[in-house]
Amino acid sequence: MDRTHGRRRLAGLLGTWALTRLLLLLFVFKVYVFPGPDVTSDISVIYQGWYEVLRGGTFPLDDVTWQYPPAAALAVLSPALLPWLDYAHAFFLLACLADLVTLVLLRYAGGRPGRTPRGAWVWAAGVPLLGPTVYARYDVMVTAVAVAGLLAGARHPRLMGALTAFGALLKVWPVLLLVAARRRAAWASAAVTAGLVAALFALAMPGAFAFLTFQRDRGTEVESLGALVFHVARHFGWNGQVLLNYGSVEFLGPYVEVVSTAALALTGAAFAWLLLWRLVAVRFEPHTLADAAFVAVLLFTTTSRVISPQYLVWLVGLGAVCLCFRASPMRLPVGLVLAASFVTVLEFPVWFSHVVASDGTGITLLVVRNGLLVAATVTAARALWRTTASRPPGQSPVPAQATRAKQPTTSA
Repeated sequence: MDRTHGRRRLAGLLGTWALTRLLLLLFVFKVYVFPGPDVTSDISVIYQGWYEVLRGGTFPLDDVTWQYPPAAALAVLSPALLPWLDYAHAFFLLACLADLVTLVLLRYAGGRPGRTPRGAWVWAAGVPLLGPTVYARYDVMVTAVAVAGLLAGARHPRLMGALTAFGALLKVWPVLLLVAARRRAAWASAAVTAGLVAALFALAMPGAFAFLTFQRDRGTEVESLGALVFHVARHFGWNGQVLLNYGSVEFLGPYVEVVSTAALALTGAAFAWLLLWRLVAVRFEPHTLADAAFVAVLLFTTTSRVISPQYLVWLVGLGAVCLCFRASPMRLPVGLVLAASFVTVLEFPVWFSHVVASDGTGITLLVVRNGLLVAATVTAARALWRTTASRPPGQSPVPAQATRAKQPTTSA
């Protein structure tokens, strides 16, 4: 009976994934037109343009929209693996493959003792909430690497370190997965992998790190938390502009630099909180590595001056890893992220014109979406602190060093 029930649940998971991904592919292949602006143009125009430059053996040195670490070149060049297809179609299929790999990893991890397939369901149901944007960016590929790294963390710290470093050289944020890593093997592996891969790109292709100077004059992206200041201010005479800048739609004008600086200060405060948590945390369970990574990426996403829709893919993936563990306290924050994902597809691409116009609909969508992200961040951070850094009722204080010495090594 249990085996039959398990097979039915697996069939339901795979069926849900297959149906929803077929729908996403029909949208990106333009069999059906998704409401709002065409989200696939970045692939057919921008990515393909980078592809032609990268094939020549150099990075896009004169293109300020290239804002990615050197390993991102591998994602952009990946459609060459399917030479019989045109660039965009090959990219969409490879993104779908990365999506499937992530599902398989989560389902396999969820079948082990003390685990649950709930995480795989979060991924299967959460990704399509973001609409076709998921397959029209390379973030799903980065998320697959990050998920693999987190799931490897408990038993294979060196593998986790290597995957984390590679993910960071794809799109920076996976470096946050190391926030709760306690074993030196993970850090050492990450440092060695990052150094080797970075050196290889620096020697092989000119301009590998030119992206570091390409964002110095960014404004505040219209979907970010700080952008709400200007959405409201436009109704009271603020005379700034909304322009396509550095590859995204941003506010430019008076006081934008002040708000951008405030966002950076909030990010700094988030980093300080993570450092404090790491210093005082005394209880590390098998799920703590994933919980801490989820909280770290939430903090840095919510406080960023840019919150692009594809950033939610990261949070869905990390939240799915958290819920692979029965004891994870992240159920509510993950639920809030899923709700934010649904609102995100409404604000982009469905009603993005309202967001750009700063009208009532656009402002409401951003308040709800960003409010959900703030709520997820606060509840997740509180849950992480409560389960790792605060002393359970009735337990006498124990020095942190002694606690660490007594505990078995269960996480990377």
